[in-house]
Parts: sequence; C-alpha cells; structure tokens
Amino acid sequence: MRPSFDEMHASGADVREHYRTYDRWLAQQPRDMMRARRDEAEMIFRRVGITFAVYGDKDSGEGTERLIPFDLIPRVIPAHEWRDMEKGLAQRVTALNRFIHDIYHDQEILKAGIVPREQIINNAQFRPEMMGVDVPRNIYSHIAGVDIVRAANTDGSGSYYVLEDNLRVPSGVSYMLENRKMMMRLFPDLFAEHRVAPVAHYPDLLLETLRSVAPGGVNEPTVVVLTPGMYNSAYFEHAFLAQQMGVELVEGQDLFVKDNFVFMRTTQGPKRVDVIYRRLDDDFLDPTVFRKDSTLGCAGLVAAYKAGNVTLSNGIGTGIADDKSIYPYVPKMVEFYLGEKPILNNVPTHLCRDPEDLKYVLDNLSELVVKEVHGAGGYGMLVGPAATKQEIADFREYLVANPSNYIAQPTLSLSTCPTFVESGIAPRHIDLRPFVLSGAEVQMVPGGLTRVALKEGSLVVNSSQGGGTKDTWVLED
Repeated sequence: MRPSFDEMHASGADVREHYRTYDRWLAQQPRDMMRARRDEAEMIFRRVGITFAVYGDKDSGEGTERLIPFDLIPRVIPAHEWRDMEKGLAQRVTALNRFIHDIYHDQEILKAGIVPREQIINNAQFRPEMMGVDVPRNIYSHIAGVDIVRAANTDGSGSYYVLEDNLRVPSGVSYMLENRKMMMRLFPDLFAEHRVAPVAHYPDLLLETLRSVAPGGVNEPTVVVLTPGMYNSAYFEHAFLAQQMGVELVEGQDLFVKDNFVFMRTTQGPKRVDVIYRRLDDDFLDPTVFRKDSTLGCAGLVAAYKAGNVTLSNGIGTGIADDKSIYPYVPKMVEFYLGEKPILNNVPTHLCRDPEDLKYVLDNLSELVVKEVHGAGGYGMLVGPAATKQEIADFREYLVANPSNYIAQPTLSLSTCPTFVESGIAPRHIDLRPFVLSGAEVQMVPGGLTRVALKEGSLVVNSSQGGGTKDTWVLED
C-alpha cells in the first residue's frame, strides 16, 4: 500500500499553498487554547443536542446517545479542485437518476447488456411496484450523498475516487452546517483571513429543490419532513432540517390518505401535503404495500404516490442505484446515458459473484477491503491489512457460503489531514461526503461533510465506528 496523500503537506515540512495562511495561524496557537476550544465545542454540541444514536452490539441490544467528535482543524480544498469535483458530481448523479428511471421504465441498459438483468431483478433494492410509475422531472434521488476519497499516485500527487453513492436517505448534512457555525464561533479571525465559500444556504437550496419537484399543477406546495421518530439515530438532523426550512416535522401517525391524496393532521384541521422529504426506508413507508408490521409510515401512501398526487424525496426504489453490486457499472452508465467520459473515477472493484473475481479475492483477503453489498455504517466489512488471522478465516467462510453478497476493493490508503488528538496534532485518514441536490437543476453547496478516522491508522471514518467530523473549507478564488 502506498503512503497516504497528505492534504496539508506536499513533502516533509513543505505546506501546500492553499494551507499556508492557516498553517501560519496554527503555529501561533498555544495547545492549551486549542484544548479549551475543543472542550467548548463539545459543551455547546451537547447542550444543543447534536447527538446520534448507537444501537449497541447485537448481543447486548443496548443503545446509547453519543456525541460525534468534532475536530478543530479544517479540511481545506482549493477552488479549482472543487470546480472539477462539482462537475463530476453533477454528471454522476444525473446519470444515476437516468439509470433509475430506465430501470423502472424501458430498461434500455439491460437490453444493451451493460448491466446484467439478474443483478436488477434479483436485487433486494429493486421495487417492482415502481415499474411504469412516472415521477416529476424523472428525478428519483433529489438528495444524494456521494462519498469521495483521495489516494496517492506514484508521482506523489493525489486522485479523487468515488467510494460509494448514497441515494436513499443520506445523512450528515446537519453536521456539515453545525461544524461551520462552530468554527465561525470559535475562530472568527480565521474567516477574516480566508475566503471560505459559504454553506449556510443549504436549507434554502433543499427547500427550493423539494418545491421544484411537487406534483404538477401545485403552485404553493406544502413540504414536510417525515421522521421515524425521536429514537432514530439521525433524529436530530430530521428536526434540524425541518426547522431550518420552516416546514413541519411529521411522523407516520400524523398523516393519512383520502381519495389518493395525503393530508396531515393539524390543529386547524387536515392540510394537504404535496412533497414528503422522507427519512425512513422504503420497507417502512406503507404497511399496505411493504412491511405489514410497520407503524412508521402511512397506509395508502404508495397509492397516492403512484397517482402522482404526492412526491416522495427520495423516490421509492432509489436503492437499486446505490447498491454496492451496481456501483461498478456507474462509469458505464455515464457513457450510456450522457455520452460522456466519467469525470470522477470509481475504485477498482471485484464482484465476488464472478468465479474468477472470487478466486482472486479469496487468494488476497489480507490485502483487500471486502464489503457486504447491502452493508452500511462500516458494518459487515473486512479491512484485510488490519484484520486478524481469525477474522480473515471467518470472512473466508462467509464469502464461500454467499459470494454474491460481497464485493472487494484494493485497500486505498485514504488521504490524511492534520487532526487535533490527545497527543497533539497528528495525521488521520479522512473522506468527504458532498450533498448533491437534484430538482429543476443540480445544485450543491461547496464542500460537504469531512469524516475523520480518529483512531491512529484506522481507515474507517463512520461515526458508528468511532469516527469524527471536520469543517470543510472550499477556498474561493
């Protein structure tokens, strides 16, 4: 594995140009002051209630509220890098939305033999109920979170790669917004010295996007955020975004369907709902269509959706495009639907359902990252170089028993960024999740959520696995 790309240092002590002003400032800060600022940030986050639920291990069944650690040292991206990334993100998400529409309509990409038919029809995320259903603007994933990493090249430069696409209910944008507010509160002098592109307008862009995909003929759409409730791990975010957009936060029990229209119960009587930003999975949306034991959704919701009387963001069935077994085909989707070469590259991926790929993976388990195709949150995966012999042996059994359930990728050494840890300032591995909004147009705020693996040497940045977050600065020209 090559040495990691260092976001701040080109080589040795040489600081990259876009970090130089910050580096000079950081060198002048006493460590005691930085620790005091970190403690202040933690106190404020805890007071505001910026926590997420960790459901505990499978054996204990216990859950707990946890604060996502916030790191004081920002991740800085120069303007020209962001411009290229922004174009690549818009291209990728546009192609993915075309793919979802095609899968639920003419299936041209299957007829062309580019994506194997059985990969769709036998996929747990495929929703046959969506076949032939038209949605506004043919957009299914209005809010996408695309995970991007940077790895070192042989010449010492770094290249960005898409690690995965999150098109169902991507989370984390509230931390992006709160991290920026915290940095501006703690270090106002830094923002006087840097031209940092703003992110605070994200809720406005989100509301604009949601309103732009309302059912036809609705001029003043009513938008709501649908949450599974306060025990959901991302409940803070659901409440935060509803409040920031100035719309109602509702649970399934607050909604009902009459004559294929959706209404919410209010103190002034029923009010029609036109757009639902739903933060629960397909399976729980409507007990008359999906899981009959679900109490989180609303009976009749799918019928209203199919009738075109309500928009769901994101649409039902978007999971077919962010399944890890479909991920390897995204570059081909870009070429098939847009006639363009992909701007952002995938990580090379082995599909374990392919006998040759499986043989290679089994022979090289200690060097690869193996993931469940439906896995999330850093669970159900093997990081070969960091695994014990027993863990590798156990995973070998899982692979042999159910190869189609796994993909494998080379172990990329994610780029590092200086991070303020107990021992001082040290490099830690990071990724980036920009949030892409697709409505009347494709929009995004500059940057996204930078996640950081706080454990030394760890490549797993997920908050559920002990990761933290950083503010992400895109410097304006």
